[in-house]
Amino acid sequence: MLSSFPQPGGDMDDRSAKFRAFYAQLICAAAKATDPRLEQAFRTVRREPFAGPGPWSISFGGHPYVVTPDDDPAFLYQNALLALDPARGVNIGMPGAHAYWLTGTGVREGETVLQIGAGTGYYTAILAELAGPNGRVYAYEIDERLAALARENLKGIATVELRERSGIASDLPDVDVIYVCAGAAQPATEWLAVLRPGGRLVFPLAPEGMLGGMLMITRPEQGVAWPAKFLSRAQFIGCAGLQDADAGKRLAQAFAKGWESVQSLRRGDVPDETCWFAGDGWWLSTAPASAPAVSIPAHGDITQA
Repeated sequence: MLSSFPQPGGDMDDRSAKFRAFYAQLICAAAKATDPRLEQAFRTVRREPFAGPGPWSISFGGHPYVVTPDDDPAFLYQNALLALDPARGVNIGMPGAHAYWLTGTGVREGETVLQIGAGTGYYTAILAELAGPNGRVYAYEIDERLAALARENLKGIATVELRERSGIASDLPDVDVIYVCAGAAQPATEWLAVLRPGGRLVFPLAPEGMLGGMLMITRPEQGVAWPAKFLSRAQFIGCAGLQDADAGKRLAQAFAKGWESVQSLRRGDVPDETCWFAGDGWWLSTAPASAPAVSIPAHGDITQA
C-alpha cells in the first residue's frame, strides 16, 4: 500500500474504513473487475482528502446534484459523481465506471503511467496503488486550483509526479499506460508517440458536452494498425486543445450508428470501406489489427464520469 495520507483516528476513521471496504467491493463487482489489486486500491485510498470539506454535492450521472446533509463520510462512499466545481460540471468521476476502465488498462506493478486530467488526485492515487512501489505515475492537471489541491493531496506518495500544465506536450515521458480523464475529439499525437510497444491508451473519444465512448488503444510491436475497441459510452468535461466542432458533429453521427464494431486505429494510410470515423491523419476501422485487442467485454451500463 502506497497511501500515506494523515489518518484522523478514532471512531470516524473506523467508520470510514468500514464504508470504504464495502464501497470497494461493491463498485468492483459492478465493474466486473477480476483483479483483487483493484479492489484493494479502492479500499486503501481515502476519498475524504480529495473531496475537501463537506457537505458535498453528489449526483448519480445525468441527474441534478444533491447536497449531503452534513460531512458524514458515508456519503462519499457511493457509486456517484462527487462535484469539485458544480457550475462547470467538474467532478471526481463515477468510481464504478473508473473501476471498469482501469480494468481495461490492466496497470501492472512496476509500470509507468501517464494520467491526463488529475483533478484533485483521487484516481491518481488509485493508479499509484496499482503501479506499486516500483512504478511511476506522471499526472497532468491544467487547472491551477485543482492542481494545487492535487499537489497537497498527493504529496505523501513518492511515486507520483504532478505536473501543473497541459498533458499535450512534446516532452511527455515514455509510458506503459495513458489514462485520460477529459473528453477529446481525437487522440493526441503526443500520446501515441510516447506509448511503449504493448502500452495501452484509454481515453474518452467524445464531442464537447456530449456522450462519446471510452476508447482503448494498444500499441503493437510494429505496423500501422493498432488494436482498438470501445469499452463503454462515456462523457467527460472537454480536454483543452483536443476539441473540434466539425469533428464533434461527425463523431456524434458515428456513435448514433453504433460503436461496438470498432476494432483498430489506423495511421498513415487512406481510409477504406471499413472506416468508422476519420480524423486528421488517423481513422478507426471495423477491421481487426493483426494483433487482437485486449479481451474485455463492453459495458453498456457505464456512461459518465
